[in-house]
Amino acid sequence: MRLSPHMAVMQAAARKAAKGLLRDFAEVEQLQVSIKGPGDFVSQADRNAEKIIHGELARARQGYAFLMEESGRDGGENWDWRWIVDPLDGTTNFLHGIPHWAISIALQRRDKVNNTTEIVSGLIYNPVNDEMFWCEKGQGAFLNNERRIRVSNRRKLSEALFGTGIPFAKTPEATMQVFGRTLGALMPKVAGIRRFGAAALDLAWVAAGRFDGFWELGLKPWDCAAGLLMVREAGGYATDESGDDLGALDGDVNVIAGNPHFQPALRDLVAQSLVPAAQK
Repeated sequence: MRLSPHMAVMQAAARKAAKGLLRDFAEVEQLQVSIKGPGDFVSQADRNAEKIIHGELARARQGYAFLMEESGRDGGENWDWRWIVDPLDGTTNFLHGIPHWAISIALQRRDKVNNTTEIVSGLIYNPVNDEMFWCEKGQGAFLNNERRIRVSNRRKLSEALFGTGIPFAKTPEATMQVFGRTLGALMPKVAGIRRFGAAALDLAWVAAGRFDGFWELGLKPWDCAAGLLMVREAGGYATDESGDDLGALDGDVNVIAGNPHFQPALRDLVAQSLVPAAQK
């Protein structure tokens, strides 16, 4: 399959960074690890992978800005094009030897005339399984340059499988309560709910029809930028609880994604759960 110049650069950068990550994953106990906070780790592997991706993308597209998990913003604020990079989504899995983690790269375009921004390309790569999920706006979503992927067509909630992000130690108490209300309302109605620990892959799995839906509160732009476009290009919906398509990605966001049959109901459920019980 012929790739666009942007996607060819993105895939090459991801594969180059993956080589180092796979070497580190094979020797995970030897990694130099620092702790940013409870349950929020950053390893030398993150930084090395981000440096490689930044170098490859910057060399191929001079003048593009960056928003990266480890290094933050680079390239100024008056950008027309911006790369959004998570060099290692699922760091905790990585550091525990769990083979479920990914590289995520998205390309964002700004229309200064209309004052709008949108994600135009997305890539989510799981090196352990050599699964490269990718998409471009208006062109569909694909797996490994071989197969077009689509969201599931399930319609019965009792047969549906959902992914989510379970709160952990540093999560604010209010967010934990919202999650508990959503989980409590949804769990009795569905076939199952899973937490695999990598939001980017959760969204890619929604796009591939493995999950019927996904929700998580307070995601960073690099966690979800590529996945939001991928779900849409695979025929699904991906918004916040208000139906906003999250094109700007200027801060933390709530993400609700799924096939067209389940996402609206899931979105409403999350919206209801965000309202404190005292106000209902």
